[in-house]
Parts: sequence; structure tokens; C-alpha cells
Amino acid sequence: MGEEGMPSDVKNTAKTSPKLTVLPLVALIFYDVSGGPFGVEDSVRAGGGPLLSLLGFLIFPLIWSVPEALVTAELATSFPENGGYVIWISSAFGHFWGFQEGFWKWFSGVMDNALYPVLFLDYLKHSLPIFDQLIYRIPALLCITVGLTYLNYRGLHIVGFSAVSLAVFSLCPFAVMGILSIPRIRPKRWVAVDFRKVEWRGYFNSMFWNLNYWDKASTLAGEVENPSKTFPKALFGAVFLVVSSYLIPLLAGTGALKNSSSEWTDGFFAEVGMLIGGAWLKWWIQAASAMSNLGLFEAEMSGDAFQLLGMSEMGMLPAIFASRSKYGTPTVSILCSATGVIFLSWMSFQEILEFLNFLYAIGMLLEFAAFIKLRLKKPELHRPYKVPLGTFGATMLCLPPAALLVLVMCLASLRTFLISGAVIVLGFILYPTLIYAKDRKWTKFDTEQPAVPSGTVMPGNSDIAQLHQETADEASVMLLSDLSTTRTDQEDYEILVEGKVE
Repeated sequence: MGEEGMPSDVKNTAKTSPKLTVLPLVALIFYDVSGGPFGVEDSVRAGGGPLLSLLGFLIFPLIWSVPEALVTAELATSFPENGGYVIWISSAFGHFWGFQEGFWKWFSGVMDNALYPVLFLDYLKHSLPIFDQLIYRIPALLCITVGLTYLNYRGLHIVGFSAVSLAVFSLCPFAVMGILSIPRIRPKRWVAVDFRKVEWRGYFNSMFWNLNYWDKASTLAGEVENPSKTFPKALFGAVFLVVSSYLIPLLAGTGALKNSSSEWTDGFFAEVGMLIGGAWLKWWIQAASAMSNLGLFEAEMSGDAFQLLGMSEMGMLPAIFASRSKYGTPTVSILCSATGVIFLSWMSFQEILEFLNFLYAIGMLLEFAAFIKLRLKKPELHRPYKVPLGTFGATMLCLPPAALLVLVMCLASLRTFLISGAVIVLGFILYPTLIYAKDRKWTKFDTEQPAVPSGTVMPGNSDIAQLHQETADEASVMLLSDLSTTRTDQEDYEILVEGKVE
């Protein structure tokens, strides 16, 4: 596979690299989705007051976060391999659409990740103004990106436990703020709202962005210890952690202080800390904000890199993207993602918020459709964790979040439609280009099935999703692998897997 040409000791080390357990996976999911309440302040301003913001973070998790987490838990444990949603879409709709899904998610993830080193310096420049000057700012951005990329290179277990430490540090000041605010809270302030000031586009985009990316951790499924048990626990633990990290600071800040909704913009929690606890709490919150951006970067890059690795193992990308370091990490995929971060770091968060949401919404509609399609197409699919609903109930579960996705897309600007359309067209062009490159043997593609992670045993009689289309008419959407060696059903897949596991 992608490890060909590597020394045997490197291969063995990579294969025995430590796996993610529940706590590090909770932290990584937390940073994939949230990272703390930084950025939720704008929901108060866009909502014309605290009421819509508080209701949003109570209701949106029920109609969006919980359904997405349930779907992710079922599909990630059914396909415990790196690549995540790329494999789900390929199994349900063919590998052309699997490739498109992977391209959209990777592209938006890298763009999103480019913001975190910038935001880190934006918090830091309040104490060190030199980072507002380009002569110092550019080298600092490069150093931060290189340093965080090296942490990813050293292994997911390091990234995971780093995320745990960062999460504790980032959330502690808000727990303290919540306690200090109790004597000053006036519940009537929570129900304040001025509908004349409500900005529905900004409100829905803020809610959506702060509560999405639950599926991102699925791209690391092959690196998780006992995924059938670890994934559901970690997802549901992360849902509770994310919702609490939003509601507690909002309840404290809006209940204890009487500020105009227009003052609630990005970074306002530092001022809230100043008013409630004093200068020491303000500086603690600013430091936590900076550290949270580092955690967000680590989680995002891990997901992006292992997604490329999974696509390479499926034959969608050249085999070099599946090559691993002695730490078990996908070296070339990490470097590719880091390069994208460096080139895109000039963009601001406000410029790409709608763009990220739009591409993400398209991908999620495809994921919900794949979830239903696999329930219909493969009822006997081995599902270590299964959403406790029949096919009709599962369809009903997906309708509210699908309606929200359509709403977010309808609220997008013309510029967002144009940029997203350009990315989609690029993906349509890239897929046949890679097929042509493989046919011409310009680069090596992997033609083997990816192995199931160590310790994962798939039942021999389960009929897991087809990884290739069965008719010549659908050949145009096949994986980039030799047709003579393709497997047409999961029984062949399991034989290969069992041979490797044994």
C-alpha cells in the first residue's frame, strides 16, 4: 500500500502506534465542533438579544447536533476506517460522489484551518502589539503552522492528549466566570429580544457554524481503539461538553450584565470576564482563546490529513498520500494540508464563514442521503452501533437537519454561490484527470483494500457496503483501481480483511 518502500521497522512502528481512546477522542471532537464559546458572542448581536441565542443553543443541538452525531456513530462504527464519510458516500452512491464529498470537505477544512493561526495572533497582539506588523506577523504565522504541524506528525495520541489539556485550560475560566456571576444574575435579562435588530442570515450562519463538523472525527476511525464502543461514547460526551461550553458562559454573561446586544461581537467574552471577575479573568479568557485556536488547528489538521490517507487507501488519490511516518501519521497528507493552510491564511473568518457553511451543507445533505440509502440497500450491514430507529424513523430523524441545511444554503450570498460553484466544478474536473493519470501510469495508485484497524474484527457473514458499482454503465464512477482486480461485494472485502488481520 502507501507504505511500500518504507523500512520494515518503520512499518511495524506505524502499525503499532497508540490508538485513540475515549477521552482524547472526546477532546478532538470537541475541537472539531467547538473549541469553547469563542465566536458565539455574535449570536447575541445577530439575534437582537439573549433570548434567541439561548434558545438557539438549546434547540439547534436537538434538531441538528444530535441527529448528526447519531448518524456519524452508526456509519463510523460500520466502516471503522480512515476516510470516514468518503467511504459512506462511495458505498451508497459510487466513488465519483465519494471523491466529490472528500474534495469539498477537505477544501473547506483547510480553509477553515488557515484561520486559527491568524486568530491566535489576533488575541496575542492585544498584549504584544508587534504582531500587528507584517514584518513580525508573517514569520510568526509560519512558525506557529510549522510547530503545530509537527505535533500532528508526531502522532494522534500526542494530538489527542494535547487537545485534552487545551480543552481543560480553555474551559476553566468560563466555569469560574459562571460561579462568580451567580449573585449578579437577573433571569429577566435572558428573555430580552428586539426583533427589529434580528439579522436572520447572520444568526443562522452563527448557529450552524458553531454546531457543525460532528462527522469530522469519522476520518480518524481507523486510528480509534475499539471504535464500535469508543465512537458512540465519545460523540455523546462531546455533545454534552459542546452545549455546556456555550450555554454556561452565555447564561452568565447575559444574565449578570446589562449590555446592549450590539456590543456582543467576537471577543466580547474577555470584556465580560473583566466586568464580572476583574482584569485577571479577562487575561485568562484571552489566553484561553489563544490556546483554543491551537486545539482547533490540531483537530482540523488531523481530520484533513487522515481523510486524504483514507482516500489514498481507497485508490482515489495517488498512493503517496497513504505513506506513513514512523509515528503512524500520514506524512505527505499532513504536508499537503499544511501547505494549503499557509497559502490561505490571508483570508479572514468573516469572508469565508458563509462559504464554509455552504460547502459543508452540500456534503451533509449527501451524508444524510447515504445514511438512508444504506439502510435500504444494505439492511444486513453489520452495524456495531445502530440508531434505534427503523428506516422510516431514521428518515424522519434526518428531515429537520436537512431542512436546516437547505435554509442555510438559501440564505447564502451570490458570491458564496459563485465560489462554491467554482469549487464543485474543479472537483468534477479533478476526478477524470486522476483517472487519466492512473491510466497513463504517471503515478502509482493503491489497488488494495484498506485493512481494518488492529483489533477490529468484522463478522465473516456480514454484507457490508459494495465498494464498486456492479455494471459497466456505472464504470465512470468506479474507484481509481484496476477493473480486473475490483471486488464487487463485501464478501470479497471481508476475505481480504480477514487475511490481513490473521
